[in-house]
Amino acid sequence: MGTVATSAAGIAGERGQLINVAYRLLGSVTEAEDAVQDAYARWYGLPRSRQEEIRSPGAWLSTVTSRICLDRLGSARARRERYVGAWLPEPVPDRTEWDRAGGAGPAGRADPADQIVLDESVDMAFLVVLETMTPAERVAFVLHEVFRYPFAEIADVLGRTPGACKQLAASARRRVSVAHAPVAADGRADVVRHVKKAWESRDIAALVGLLNPAAVMTADGGGLVGAVLRPVEGGAGIARYMVAIADRAPGLELLERSVNGVPGLVARRDGVVVTVASFDVSDGRVARIWVVRNPEKLRPWAVEG
Repeated sequence: MGTVATSAAGIAGERGQLINVAYRLLGSVTEAEDAVQDAYARWYGLPRSRQEEIRSPGAWLSTVTSRICLDRLGSARARRERYVGAWLPEPVPDRTEWDRAGGAGPAGRADPADQIVLDESVDMAFLVVLETMTPAERVAFVLHEVFRYPFAEIADVLGRTPGACKQLAASARRRVSVAHAPVAADGRADVVRHVKKAWESRDIAALVGLLNPAAVMTADGGGLVGAVLRPVEGGAGIARYMVAIADRAPGLELLERSVNGVPGLVARRDGVVVTVASFDVSDGRVARIWVVRNPEKLRPWAVEG
């Protein structure tokens, strides 16, 4: 795991990789940063003689970060049972997209979200599937399938045999295989663009045509802002709900933006991002919508310009 780091700069250079691992394991930018910070604190808490004994500090940090995430995944289930409404992963913006659009950018501050590589392993649909796994399955699957860590090293994280870790990853892989196959970015972008136009014009019939009849919309407000507490099921019901929300939210500006690396929508009021929506598109129609409104999960979007 990781690369050999022989200097303070080399140790610090591992942070981006660790953030990427931790975000995929935890589904939270904030929690990922906390886990990485904890791992670094443990490294710098080691006696100098012990640090010098470690041949690959990067591998050591990766193992420790993964163990911290494993522990937090175990406790997260209890916390999420007390969560108000549905819990969704934190959406991640594409800062380069904002730069191309003339946005303000991160104003010189280091944001852990900026270090997350946007690929298919952070697609919201993929992260939601990861939430259905046991902590051990998720760790084994993410480390092996996404980051290509060998099972011998994963065994050191999980405290199990390499064979047992291989079985965990296989079980997790079966869960992923039942999810929708990703669609081409261009096709999804077209569908999302049509949803935006229909929503802005309050065209229920057009929205119904863009939604799978069995579509499901899940919203996460965390009890901090208004959001439907249970999933809205059925294309017609979702369309009516979207139009009702639009009628109650005058002055809301809807923007096409990359969300976790794929086309999505961002809603702003008075220049402040208040909602981020992700879409799962299958056969040219929207099958799932994930709406994040919890302001604590929208902090990386605060610098949107």
